[in-house]
Amino acid sequence: MNNPTALQLIDVTKSFAHKKVLDGVNLQVGVGEILSIVGPSGVGKTTLLRTILGLETVDQGQFKVNNQAFNPKDHSQNKIGIVFQDFRLFPNLTVLQNIMLAPLRVQKVPHDKVDGDVQQLLNLLQLEEQKDYYPFQLSGGQKQRVAIARALILRPQILCYDEPTSALDAQNKSQVSELLRTFKERQITQLVVTHDLEFAHEVSDRMFNLGEQTQ
Repeated sequence: MNNPTALQLIDVTKSFAHKKVLDGVNLQVGVGEILSIVGPSGVGKTTLLRTILGLETVDQGQFKVNNQAFNPKDHSQNKIGIVFQDFRLFPNLTVLQNIMLAPLRVQKVPHDKVDGDVQQLLNLLQLEEQKDYYPFQLSGGQKQRVAIARALILRPQILCYDEPTSALDAQNKSQVSELLRTFKERQITQLVVTHDLEFAHEVSDRMFNLGEQTQ
Protein backbone atom coordinates (compact mmCIF):
# COMPACT_ATOMS: atom_id res chain seq x y z
CA MET A 1 0.00 0.00 0.00
CA ASN A 2 1.57 3.31 -1.12
CA ASN A 3 -0.92 5.62 0.60
CA PRO A 4 -0.23 6.78 4.18
CA THR A 5 -2.24 4.61 6.56
CA ALA A 6 -5.52 6.16 7.73
CA LEU A 7 -6.79 3.25 9.83
CA GLN A 8 -5.05 0.16 11.17
CA LEU A 9 -6.39 -2.76 13.21
CA ILE A 10 -3.85 -4.99 14.92
CA ASP A 11 -4.74 -8.43 16.30
CA VAL A 12 -8.38 -7.51 17.04
CA THR A 13 -10.23 -10.29 18.85
CA LYS A 14 -13.82 -10.41 20.05
CA SER A 15 -15.88 -13.23 21.58
CA PHE A 16 -19.52 -13.56 22.56
CA ALA A 17 -20.48 -16.24 25.11
CA HIS A 18 -17.14 -18.02 24.61
CA LYS A 19 -17.59 -18.02 20.81
CA LYS A 20 -14.75 -16.22 19.07
CA VAL A 21 -16.26 -14.02 16.36
CA LEU A 22 -13.13 -12.04 15.49
CA ASP A 23 -9.87 -13.94 15.80
CA GLY A 24 -6.79 -11.74 15.57
CA VAL A 25 -7.99 -9.54 12.70
CA ASN A 26 -5.36 -7.34 11.06
CA LEU A 27 -6.21 -4.81 8.38
CA GLN A 28 -5.21 -1.38 7.24
CA VAL A 29 -6.80 1.28 5.04
CA GLY A 30 -4.84 3.95 3.20
CA VAL A 31 -5.75 7.63 3.18
CA GLY A 32 -8.36 8.22 0.49
CA GLU A 33 -8.78 4.51 -0.13
CA ILE A 34 -12.07 2.64 -0.44
CA LEU A 35 -11.85 -0.72 1.31
CA SER A 36 -14.78 -3.14 1.29
CA ILE A 37 -15.14 -5.75 4.02
CA VAL A 38 -16.85 -8.80 2.55
CA GLY A 39 -17.53 -12.37 3.56
CA PRO A 40 -20.45 -14.74 4.20
CA SER A 41 -23.22 -14.00 6.69
CA GLY A 42 -22.24 -14.68 10.27
CA VAL A 43 -18.51 -14.21 9.71
CA GLY A 44 -18.41 -11.07 11.88
CA LYS A 45 -18.51 -8.14 9.43
CA THR A 46 -21.00 -6.15 11.48
CA THR A 47 -19.18 -6.98 14.71
CA LEU A 48 -15.92 -5.75 13.19
CA LEU A 49 -17.59 -2.51 12.13
CA ARG A 50 -19.07 -2.05 15.60
CA THR A 51 -15.62 -2.42 17.19
CA ILE A 52 -14.22 0.25 14.86
CA LEU A 53 -17.10 2.54 15.85
CA GLY A 54 -16.60 1.84 19.54
CA LEU A 55 -19.99 0.17 19.87
CA GLU A 56 -18.39 -3.09 20.98
CA THR A 57 -15.43 -3.55 23.32
CA VAL A 58 -12.73 -5.86 21.97
CA ASP A 59 -11.13 -8.60 24.06
CA GLN A 60 -7.73 -7.64 22.71
CA GLY A 61 -6.17 -5.67 19.89
CA GLN A 62 -5.10 -2.18 18.91
CA PHE A 63 -6.56 0.56 16.73
CA LYS A 64 -4.56 3.32 15.06
CA VAL A 65 -5.71 6.37 13.10
CA ASN A 66 -3.00 8.15 11.12
CA ASN A 67 -0.45 5.90 12.85
CA GLN A 68 -1.50 7.16 16.28
CA ALA A 69 -3.12 4.96 18.94
CA PHE A 70 -6.88 5.46 18.86
CA ASN A 71 -9.63 4.52 21.29
CA PRO A 72 -12.82 3.89 19.27
CA LYS A 73 -14.92 4.58 22.36
CA ASP A 74 -13.61 8.16 22.55
CA HIS A 75 -16.19 9.88 20.36
CA SER A 76 -14.98 13.39 21.21
CA GLN A 77 -12.54 13.37 18.31
CA ASN A 78 -15.13 12.56 15.60
CA LYS A 79 -12.52 10.70 13.58
CA ILE A 80 -14.88 8.02 12.26
CA GLY A 81 -18.35 8.58 10.81
CA ILE A 82 -21.02 6.00 10.01
CA VAL A 83 -23.91 5.66 7.60
CA PHE A 84 -26.14 2.99 9.11
CA GLN A 85 -28.04 0.48 7.02
CA ASP A 86 -31.40 1.77 8.31
CA PHE A 87 -30.23 5.42 8.08
CA ARG A 88 -31.52 6.26 11.63
CA LEU A 89 -32.94 9.65 10.69
CA PHE A 90 -35.05 11.47 13.25
CA PRO A 91 -38.60 11.21 11.86
CA ASN A 92 -39.77 14.41 13.56
CA LEU A 93 -36.99 16.53 12.03
CA THR A 94 -36.62 17.85 8.50
CA VAL A 95 -33.67 17.01 6.29
CA LEU A 96 -32.03 20.30 7.25
CA GLN A 97 -32.63 19.74 10.96
CA ASN A 98 -31.34 16.16 10.81
CA ILE A 99 -28.07 17.34 9.27
CA MET A 100 -27.59 20.34 11.57
CA LEU A 101 -28.45 18.66 14.86
CA ALA A 102 -25.08 17.17 15.84
CA PRO A 103 -22.79 20.12 14.99
CA LEU A 104 -25.13 22.55 16.77
CA ARG A 105 -26.01 20.46 19.82
CA VAL A 106 -22.94 18.25 20.28
CA GLN A 107 -20.02 20.15 18.76
CA LYS A 108 -21.44 23.59 19.62
CA VAL A 109 -20.42 24.95 16.22
CA PRO A 110 -21.73 28.49 15.54
CA HIS A 111 -24.96 28.50 13.53
CA ASP A 112 -23.56 30.61 10.68
CA LYS A 113 -20.64 28.19 10.22
CA VAL A 114 -22.99 25.19 10.16
CA ASP A 115 -25.22 26.94 7.62
CA GLY A 116 -22.35 27.22 5.16
CA ASP A 117 -21.26 23.61 5.59
CA VAL A 118 -24.81 22.33 5.25
CA GLN A 119 -25.41 24.30 2.07
CA GLN A 120 -22.31 22.78 0.49
CA LEU A 121 -23.47 19.27 1.41
CA LEU A 122 -27.01 19.88 0.15
CA ASN A 123 -25.58 20.93 -3.20
CA LEU A 124 -23.04 18.09 -3.34
CA LEU A 125 -25.66 15.46 -2.50
CA GLN A 126 -28.44 17.03 -4.59
CA LEU A 127 -30.75 17.53 -1.61
CA GLU A 128 -31.47 21.25 -1.91
CA GLU A 129 -35.07 20.70 -3.03
CA GLN A 130 -35.71 18.24 -0.18
CA LYS A 131 -34.17 20.26 2.67
CA ASP A 132 -37.57 20.98 4.28
CA TYR A 133 -38.93 17.46 3.77
CA TYR A 134 -39.40 14.97 6.58
CA PRO A 135 -37.95 11.44 6.27
CA PHE A 136 -41.31 9.87 5.40
CA GLN A 137 -41.41 12.08 2.30
CA LEU A 138 -38.08 10.82 0.97
CA SER A 139 -37.12 7.89 -1.24
CA GLY A 140 -34.65 5.29 -0.01
CA GLY A 141 -31.84 6.90 -2.01
CA GLN A 142 -32.65 10.35 -0.64
CA LYS A 143 -32.71 9.04 2.94
CA GLN A 144 -29.29 7.54 2.41
CA ARG A 145 -27.90 10.80 1.07
CA VAL A 146 -29.26 12.61 4.14
CA ALA A 147 -27.56 10.01 6.34
CA ILE A 148 -24.31 10.58 4.43
CA ALA A 149 -24.66 14.35 4.83
CA ARG A 150 -25.28 13.94 8.55
CA ALA A 151 -22.06 11.93 8.85
CA LEU A 152 -19.97 14.26 6.66
CA ILE A 153 -21.05 17.44 8.48
CA LEU A 154 -18.93 16.26 11.43
CA ARG A 155 -15.86 16.15 9.16
CA PRO A 156 -14.75 12.57 9.93
CA GLN A 157 -11.41 11.36 8.65
CA ILE A 158 -12.90 7.95 7.86
CA LEU A 159 -16.45 7.29 6.66
CA CYS A 160 -17.98 3.85 7.19
CA TYR A 161 -21.02 2.37 5.47
CA ASP A 162 -23.08 -0.57 6.73
CA GLU A 163 -24.65 -2.40 3.76
CA PRO A 164 -25.09 0.79 1.70
CA THR A 165 -26.94 -0.88 -1.19
CA SER A 166 -29.24 -3.22 0.72
CA ALA A 167 -32.45 -1.24 0.15
CA LEU A 168 -31.59 0.43 -3.16
CA ASP A 169 -32.54 -0.21 -6.78
CA ALA A 170 -29.99 -0.24 -9.61
CA GLN A 171 -30.25 3.50 -10.29
CA ASN A 172 -29.68 4.44 -6.66
CA LYS A 173 -26.79 1.96 -6.41
CA SER A 174 -25.17 3.75 -9.32
CA GLN A 175 -25.63 7.09 -7.56
CA VAL A 176 -24.01 5.71 -4.39
CA SER A 177 -21.05 4.47 -6.46
CA GLU A 178 -20.62 7.95 -7.92
CA LEU A 179 -20.75 9.51 -4.46
CA LEU A 180 -18.08 7.20 -3.10
CA ARG A 181 -15.82 8.07 -6.00
CA THR A 182 -16.46 11.79 -5.41
CA PHE A 183 -15.49 11.42 -1.75
CA LYS A 184 -12.40 9.47 -2.78
CA GLU A 185 -11.31 12.42 -4.93
CA ARG A 186 -11.62 14.54 -1.78
CA GLN A 187 -9.27 12.14 0.03
CA ILE A 188 -11.96 10.83 2.37
CA THR A 189 -11.05 7.32 3.51
CA GLN A 190 -14.04 4.98 3.16
CA LEU A 191 -14.79 1.60 4.68
CA VAL A 192 -17.70 -0.38 3.22
CA VAL A 193 -19.28 -3.43 4.90
CA THR A 194 -21.34 -5.24 2.29
CA HIS A 195 -22.79 -8.51 1.04
CA ASP A 196 -23.04 -6.97 -2.44
CA LEU A 197 -19.94 -8.30 -4.18
CA GLU A 198 -20.79 -6.65 -7.49
CA PHE A 199 -20.95 -3.26 -5.78
CA ALA A 200 -17.77 -3.99 -3.82
CA HIS A 201 -15.86 -4.87 -6.98
CA GLU A 202 -17.13 -1.71 -8.66
CA VAL A 203 -16.22 0.83 -5.99
CA SER A 204 -13.33 -0.65 -4.02
CA ASP A 205 -9.62 -0.12 -4.31
CA ARG A 206 -9.24 -3.33 -2.29
CA MET A 207 -11.45 -5.91 -0.63
CA PHE A 208 -10.88 -7.60 2.71
CA ASN A 209 -12.54 -11.00 2.98
CA LEU A 210 -13.16 -11.45 6.67
CA GLY A 211 -13.92 -15.12 6.14
CA GLU A 212 -10.39 -15.63 4.89
CA GLN A 213 -8.85 -12.83 7.00
CA THR A 214 -6.42 -12.03 4.22
CA GLN A 215 -5.95 -8.91 2.17
